[in-house]
Amino acid sequence: MSRYHARHSPTLRAPGWLIALLIALALSGCASDPGPPRTARQALYGLGERAAEATLAAPVWRVPEGERVLLLAPTEVDTALSIEPEQFGETLTRALLAVDAGPQVLDWMPDRTTRDVPDNQWLLESRLIAEGPALTLSDRRLLPYRLELALRRPGNDEPRWQQTLTGALDASAL
Repeated sequence: MSRYHARHSPTLRAPGWLIALLIALALSGCASDPGPPRTARQALYGLGERAAEATLAAPVWRVPEGERVLLLAPTEVDTALSIEPEQFGETLTRALLAVDAGPQVLDWMPDRTTRDVPDNQWLLESRLIAEGPALTLSDRRLLPYRLELALRRPGNDEPRWQQTLTGALDASAL
């Protein structure tokens, strides 16, 4: 090969700015918000967000947002919905933790005798109940539900706030 040919032949090297741009795009893709999960939990994701929004908008809070602590009671789920209680509990926990300046969330429930807790701690109870038979459409089955939420002070049996959310879950996504 002649000296002229070796110096003036086209090369396959990319410009430095192009390599830097590709690296920056790859890193920004890794650091960006992954969005809602694309798994079987997808059907519960929106319900968890609605429950978190309703709970955090409750008028019982007397402390600033960043100082709130939620103690989560074990979730009760109607067996007719074919959802494991832990599955919905995890979805609700993730939704609560995803809120900016949201509460601390503890998967712990004090016993009934506990009365001396700080003012910023509240117990969140949730019950997911089948609200009738499945609705069969041409391309899917919908499971009507009722989600009952209650906030109470540990050691006190009376809820200070209650909210009921209703809707239907797509059975094929569970």
